[in-house]
Amino acid sequence: MCARRFLIAIFFLILLAVAGAFAVFQFGQDVLIRQATPKGPFAAPAERAPDYADAATWIARPGRSGDPAQWLPENYDHSAVSAPGNAAVFYIHPTTYLRTDRWNAPLDDVDSRSRAALFTRSQASALASGGEVWAPMYRQAAYGAFLLDSPDAKAALDLAYGDVQKAFDQFLKEAGDRPIIVAGHSQGALHLTRLLKEHIAGKPVARRIVAAYVVGWPVSTSADLPVLGLPACLRNDQVGCLLSWMTFGEPNNPDLVLKGFEGSAGLSGGDRRREDMLCVDPLTGTKDGSAPPTANPGTLVPTTDLSTATLAPGRVGARCDKGLLIIDGEIPALGPYVLPGNNYHVYDYALFWGAIREDARRRVEAFAKT
Repeated sequence: MCARRFLIAIFFLILLAVAGAFAVFQFGQDVLIRQATPKGPFAAPAERAPDYADAATWIARPGRSGDPAQWLPENYDHSAVSAPGNAAVFYIHPTTYLRTDRWNAPLDDVDSRSRAALFTRSQASALASGGEVWAPMYRQAAYGAFLLDSPDAKAALDLAYGDVQKAFDQFLKEAGDRPIIVAGHSQGALHLTRLLKEHIAGKPVARRIVAAYVVGWPVSTSADLPVLGLPACLRNDQVGCLLSWMTFGEPNNPDLVLKGFEGSAGLSGGDRRREDMLCVDPLTGTKDGSAPPTANPGTLVPTTDLSTATLAPGRVGARCDKGLLIIDGEIPALGPYVLPGNNYHVYDYALFWGAIREDARRRVEAFAKT
């Protein structure tokens, strides 16, 4: 199961970054898995499933006061801010629930909601140039749900995806017949691939997709992409296409992450291969692209307390290399969550915030001409 193995790798990398390597070597992975696995068997949450007709079940949506998706960096040129495009944007946040008391996050967990709002601010805000953003709260699977290939783990993932699907149905009702951007990161990108396969590909709504941003999640061009209903983006003005990247610095060591990817069964049933991993460079908007730091309109550099960020242009370049997005240049100090192997997973959007903002607007404008 690629989803489980991939997030096991991400999980241990985060443990290494936050707690240090000593704990892994001292206690071993088996002990850490037991410590991180949710307690007891999966049980359907006692709380009601979210009613997405209720505005309170959304982190971001049109008309919401203090909408984090409308945030802009402190030094952003506000005089140059134009009205967003006419698309509707559906964004799925990554894992933000880190406790082990249950298999799925409750919607009222304060820490989880705060982290989800933070990711919405730093990621979905880039896409807001393309149109109004809807970002649902959902009963996300806890990190520990990815550590076991078990009925409990599958049930937790299915529950989380069920919420996402229902949120998307409500989004479609409210968005009307506008063009659509879909986006996610990490666990959010996993649910997005399933949404594309089961709920969008081959359906009338597929004709309205401007672009899909499947970020921080590996996508095989041979074993996944054919059933997602969208080709890889080959041009920066192409519409109805998919962008995906996983960011690493130099020297990079992706072996722990890619060990779970290579040879696993893809969404089409075929085996995934490392050489088939999709990389679309967000600076150029093209598959297997490359660009120098001067082409980057802005990287988000957060304050120490993560309360806000400034935009640093011309600092970070990127190139696709063997399926990975490799950064270079004068990399700003982004915070403590650069993972072992020079894995910039947490900053997949922040590094290219300005470029993603331009990319979304450009593709929406191109869609209007089709």
